[in-house]
Order: sequence, then C-alpha cells, then structure tokens
Amino acid sequence: MKATSYYPVILTDDVAGTAAFYSDHFRFRALFEIDWYVHLQSREDETVNLGIVRGDHPTVPESARGRVSGLILNFEVEDPDAEYARVQAEGLPILQALRDEDFGQRHFITADPNGVLIDVIKPIPPSGEYAEHYAEEQPA
Repeated sequence: MKATSYYPVILTDDVAGTAAFYSDHFRFRALFEIDWYVHLQSREDETVNLGIVRGDHPTVPESARGRVSGLILNFEVEDPDAEYARVQAEGLPILQALRDEDFGQRHFITADPNGVLIDVIKPIPPSGEYAEHYAEEQPA
C-alpha cells in the first residue's frame, strides 16, 4: 500500500469542543466542519492534519463506537521549553513535566478534553545505550 496521506481521527462526544481545543491550543484550523465531523489542518504545516468524529456516528463501525482510548499524539516541535511554558500558562493539565529522556527526546505530556495524551517532543541525541538502536541513516 502506498499511502497518499495519513492522519489520526479522534472519537468524541464533543466534536465542536474537541476541535476548538486543538484550534485554540495547538494552532489548527478547520478545513471542513459539520456537526458530526471536523477536519483540522495545522496553520503552520499543511501536511499535519487531524480529524474529529462523533463517536456514535454511523460511519464508525458499531463495534468501535464510543470514545477514543489508549492514544498518544506526538507533536515534534523546535522549542519544547517554550511550548511547555505556553501550555502551562493556558492552564492545560501537565501529566508529565518537561524532561530529557535517555532514548533521545526532550518532552512533556498534556491531554485533550477526551483524555487523549499529547506528547510534545524535540529529538535530542540519545545516550550511548540507546544510540545503537537507531538506524544509521534516518529517512528524509
């Protein structure tokens, strides 16, 4: 399969509220809006997209209807320290404080109103024990 696009879609009971959360706090804008679905695109990078769908909509298979569970959205950024300060100032929950990880990330974790975890990340050099696990050449 050659994918031409990829983006997560969050199941929720509050489509408008969830879309507003990502627009207000993570710089998305709506490209399509209806009461049961909103397609969002980053204001800064048009290749970064996110869908929001009402969890009980008929397009969702009946066995999967409801709310999202067990999802982390990773956003790679240039300055996680500035984003951390901004998110704190906006009153978002901090589930994991800003820190450096030996496996090669500086990051923190917050959450959206549905409990979806949002991991804000900047890759950093990994420690020696983790460096050997990376491919020699990273894809472009």
